[in-house]
Amino acid sequence: MISITEKTLQDLQFPTVLETISTICNTDIGKQKALEITPFKDKDSLMQALMQTSEYVSSFQNNNAIPNHGFDAITHEIRFLAIEDSFLEVGSFRKIATISSTSNFLLNFLKKFEDYYPNLNARANQVELTKDIITMVDEVVDKYGEIKDNAAPDLLNIRRSMNAVRGKVNQSFGTALTQYNALGYLDDIKESFVQNRRVLAVLAMYRRKVKGSILGSSKTGSIAYIEPEATLNYSRELSNLEYEEKEEITRILKQLSNRIRPFLPLLIQYQDFLSDIDVIAAKAKYANKINGILPTITEDRRVYFRDAFHPILYLNNKQKNEITHPQTIELSQESRIIVISGPNAGGKTISLKTVGLLQLMLQSGMLIPVHERSETFLFDRILTDIGDNQSIENHLSTYSYRLKNMNYFLKKCNKKTMFLIDEFGTGSDPELGGALAEIFLEEFYHREAFGIITTHYSNLKILANELPYATNANMLFDEKTLEPLYKLVLGQAGSSFTFEVALKNGIPFSLINRAKKKIEVGKVRFDKTIATLQKERSKMEKTSQTLKEEETKAREEGRKMETINVKIKQKLESYQELYDSNQKTIYIGQKIEDIAEKYFNNKSKKDLIGEFLKIIEIENSKRKKVTPKETKALIEQKKVVIEEVTVKVEEIRKEKKEKKLKVVVEKPKPILKVGDRVRMSDGKAVGSIDKIEKNKAVVNYGVFTSKVSLESLEFVEAGKK
Repeated sequence: MISITEKTLQDLQFPTVLETISTICNTDIGKQKALEITPFKDKDSLMQALMQTSEYVSSFQNNNAIPNHGFDAITHEIRFLAIEDSFLEVGSFRKIATISSTSNFLLNFLKKFEDYYPNLNARANQVELTKDIITMVDEVVDKYGEIKDNAAPDLLNIRRSMNAVRGKVNQSFGTALTQYNALGYLDDIKESFVQNRRVLAVLAMYRRKVKGSILGSSKTGSIAYIEPEATLNYSRELSNLEYEEKEEITRILKQLSNRIRPFLPLLIQYQDFLSDIDVIAAKAKYANKINGILPTITEDRRVYFRDAFHPILYLNNKQKNEITHPQTIELSQESRIIVISGPNAGGKTISLKTVGLLQLMLQSGMLIPVHERSETFLFDRILTDIGDNQSIENHLSTYSYRLKNMNYFLKKCNKKTMFLIDEFGTGSDPELGGALAEIFLEEFYHREAFGIITTHYSNLKILANELPYATNANMLFDEKTLEPLYKLVLGQAGSSFTFEVALKNGIPFSLINRAKKKIEVGKVRFDKTIATLQKERSKMEKTSQTLKEEETKAREEGRKMETINVKIKQKLESYQELYDSNQKTIYIGQKIEDIAEKYFNNKSKKDLIGEFLKIIEIENSKRKKVTPKETKALIEQKKVVIEEVTVKVEEIRKEKKEKKLKVVVEKPKPILKVGDRVRMSDGKAVGSIDKIEKNKAVVNYGVFTSKVSLESLEFVEAGKK
């Protein structure tokens, strides 16, 4: 089951990709769906989505371009049709007919060209093709969204009567206009419209001489607007007919709504289908923008992204006419973890984000900008720790937040996990934080997870060099100009160029020299610290005798523990009985689920009752009668068993921890010579002695050399002669 958190999506800027795809969509529903894209939870659905996008991309190059899928949303209409006895306005039916027509056309097209678009056609096959909706709407509504005259016989008669009355209204008004104009009663404008009715513009002094109804006057009061008496009678008749028309149209719309209502599920499917195609088309157009392709999806544990581009960076640089540098990154069973090092601003984080974002996009059904020979494995989880994660809301420091994050990693990390960590180990004391980071990295390594980390810590670089299936990598820099080359090279750790970068950024040379001297002073301080530790070790030797006595006591305690162990086993057997009881309950629940499914299919109550009785009889045959008091005692006994087991396990852990504290008496140190293999007394890295001066040795670790006190070194093996 694939599970990727919202934090990972944010860390890898996945929402930015979705926003770009959303803007490419044609429809509002498509835009919203694009913003809600998440990684697929199963491989079959993912592969179908990837193939659908790939097929749509191919339509841009062939002669069978996929037709228009745009539509006006009918969400409002769907909501209204779901309400019983509701009816839609005439304009809504035109939208319903249009979305039906668009869907049918697209369904027919994909069926016709199934050889070109098999996966898109598989999606289309989930939708029914019918012209019934279009036919019903066309019988009633014309192409302009008006009710047709012949939608119903009564409507046709009403509209004929209305046309006849309108003719009489115009004729009577024309007669009155001619008559009163000849008498000089009218203003120069002669006529006007008031309340959507035709009126005479009568001079105020003559208003009593004109027979009719006064509907208003001009602002100055010099003109009275009068509807002639003869016209008024016909207007009333027309108003009555308009009311009858409105009532008849309402009846027709209700009738049409009831005829369309059974097709409501299909209309929902049409809108869903067209909006899905809209998102697929937007993914395809986005793939064209970033030169995205479908790499090979392999069952082998391997990620090979050749010439991979970060899509967001690529599009931003394209707008600015700047070059984007591709990276080639490979993770496999033999090279599970990459530790990228090198100076800041060299592209380490972008390389890490490129892998994560491309994997995320691919697992969300998008094509990615890589070479066609690239291939990858599908991960169940992608875990990220990128950027400054200081949490103001939770009052957590960056380091505390990162430790919480690492704890989550430890819970979830397995062989189907990819982890991406930027600036691993930072936020705490370099020595202590680095040591903890080293332990985390070892844990991830042993769990066989794939991962990429960026770091400046030398101990992590050394660890990557020592672990067989981990590798170092660095971002190339021009050592003369200190300009980044944005090229990732596997196999070698990178220098941070601390002093060189400081010099390039204008830090005075004198200050840099003082800083370099500080390093030597630091080494002296380190030697003093080691000397102090040596004294502490002497004290520890004095206490070793005491510890031996404690060891004898511990053995005696061990014998007691054996006795306790027997008792624990007995308790565990009781716990097993409790477990068996729970399993039995689960089994009965499953049987009931099976019976319920049978009853759902055949509706036979006789079979249902028979099956239930059979289960009850079987279980009762195993049962022996127990009094309520005995039942309660049994439950209490089981609780006590669990509590005692927990306590004893904790005691055993404590005993083991105490045994580990025993100090081994140190053997006399051998005399170290040039060429001997040695290591720091508190370190893991092994190096060879290049030179010995007084009481100091120059130790070569392969990646770097270090000058340390002989007292702090432990002998590993003699040098080869």
